Amino acid sequence: MNTDQAPDPSKNPNEYIAPWEKSFDKIITPFEEFIHRQTTSGLLLMLTAVIALVLANGPLASAYVHFIHTPVSVNFGSWQLEMSLHHWINDGLMALFFFVVGLELKREIMVGELANLRNAVLPIAAAIGGMVVPALIYFAINPAGDAARGWGIPMATDIAFAIGALALLASRVPKALITFLVALAIVDDLGAVLVIAVFYTDNIALDALAVAGALFALLIAFNLGGIRRTEPYFIVAVALWYALMLSGVHATLAGILGALSVPSIPRYKPERFSAHVKELMQRFDASHQPGKSILTNDKLHAVVQTLENGVQSVEAPLQRLEHYWHLPVAYVVIPIFALANAGIALDFSSLGDTFLHPVMFGVTLGLVLGKFIGITGICWLMLKLDLAVLPKNTRFTQIAGVSLLAGIGFTMSIFVAQLGFEGNEELLLMAKTGILAASLLAGVAGFIWLYLVSEPDKT
Repeated sequence: MNTDQAPDPSKNPNEYIAPWEKSFDKIITPFEEFIHRQTTSGLLLMLTAVIALVLANGPLASAYVHFIHTPVSVNFGSWQLEMSLHHWINDGLMALFFFVVGLELKREIMVGELANLRNAVLPIAAAIGGMVVPALIYFAINPAGDAARGWGIPMATDIAFAIGALALLASRVPKALITFLVALAIVDDLGAVLVIAVFYTDNIALDALAVAGALFALLIAFNLGGIRRTEPYFIVAVALWYALMLSGVHATLAGILGALSVPSIPRYKPERFSAHVKELMQRFDASHQPGKSILTNDKLHAVVQTLENGVQSVEAPLQRLEHYWHLPVAYVVIPIFALANAGIALDFSSLGDTFLHPVMFGVTLGLVLGKFIGITGICWLMLKLDLAVLPKNTRFTQIAGVSLLAGIGFTMSIFVAQLGFEGNEELLLMAKTGILAASLLAGVAGFIWLYLVSEPDKT
């Protein structure tokens, strides 16, 4: 049997494409890449949250609890740092999450939606309203005692879940609405970081805090000195994380501070890079020997290596790190966090009492109703006073739908709950149950709302 096939004229005989390499041909913008990853991360987050619930309520429940509380230590001579696996995830691994949040925040401020004041006013005001009103609703229900420490829980929006839900309606909503939600969620994350730093830090060790300040100053000096290699930043940022942990300030803030110090200006301007590439391509063509592999052509390999260095020089370190770290954080760090923190042991016989518990009720009402009132209300006021404009091609009813999706608190809300109710398992259980219930309710309600008020794109 003849298995030979006629050559495909669409294929280049001088190019080899591996089976999983075709995505290389598709050029997408950084924003499109960001949205795609957040959407996939949201779906993965949902899956791991369900797995955690199954583990916590099934025959493996005791093994699950034992595993996430397993002590893990790092030793170097007589020096030792020991924490449970749960703490390593929440205090260590989540620093990478905050690092990516910081990179996204800096990019948005410099060149994104937050760079233009007129465009930035509405999402910034919406984020503030969406933080203040939920906190007030929670505090009104839990004004005193240990439960009052949870007021920061309903302030946060989970960017992956919210954007994932909105992206499912991409054919019905304008792209500007997704941009609005991204800007709102990033400002929301910044607010949550400030709340953690100021209100969820109990005891401060001033000497360690001074060391942390000096290390942050060193990172800024790297930036001002034109250091664009990422290794020095990484080494100092790890030391900053340890100093902050000793100081009493939550160590994950090292991720934000490290991201803010990363250079956002590339070494080469586009014109310089273009001239550099043209010169290298002339050398490449001159060094090329038909039929000879690049493995045996040292001159050709040297040109390719120099070209690679040039590509890195035309790309800002901020841009390069965001691209590099967004994938492992979205697909590894956040799912691991969900797996370790979303496992709630549910007692179905007492669900009625659970739903009436002030903490659970405050969290749920704060996230669903508080976010809706805070975001929609402040946007209505800003537009009424002519202090802001709606995003392009959007309607106010769509902003209201986004305010419902912003009630998906998950990752950051659980993180704040861990800080606020550390050592109080009953209140932590109530808070987590409220977060899950509110996230489910807000996600479904926001999706249905936006589906009803939006029409398919006919272009």
